[in-house]
Amino acid sequence: MEKLREHIEQIARISDEEFEYIRTFFSLKRVRKNQYLISEGDEVKYEFMVLSGIYKVFYADAQGKEFIVQFAQKDWWMSDYQAFFKQQVATMYIECVEEGEVLFSTLHTREKLSSELHQMEHFFRIKLTNGYVAQQQRIKLLLSSTPHQRYEAFSKLYPNLLQRLPKKVIAEYLGVSRETLSRLYSK
Repeated sequence: MEKLREHIEQIARISDEEFEYIRTFFSLKRVRKNQYLISEGDEVKYEFMVLSGIYKVFYADAQGKEFIVQFAQKDWWMSDYQAFFKQQVATMYIECVEEGEVLFSTLHTREKLSSELHQMEHFFRIKLTNGYVAQQQRIKLLLSSTPHQRYEAFSKLYPNLLQRLPKKVIAEYLGVSRETLSRLYSK
């Protein structure tokens, strides 16, 4: 749980007493490779903070083709946020690509901590804002860039994932074929 405190304190200062209270709202889960935290159609009760491992957040079309929205690694937060905030069923999947651990909490937790502790409201607002900005940048990149530009952006955003993820998965994220990725990789 100390990782949670360090993570929060990158944005907001909290006392020992406040942290002891905050920690009661989070639970630890160990996640195996290929295990799903969320699947399409699930009730989405939790948002997750990554302690270790790599996770992919994606949706699948009617033919089963995957579209990767994001990878999440240490200190990233993830969920099917539409379903989480609107208390609907999932339209996304979260799959563990490399085994790890996550902390998880509920929307009620987020709301309760935000209303009781100004620092946590500030923390969650900053995290949500940063996530929103990242998603807009990703959409802009997908809509208006070349495969080479997308590859360059990926290598800057996720430098340690180039060697840890299968090439097929990276190609899916970039929206290119595996052959195109091989050409980009060799440059």
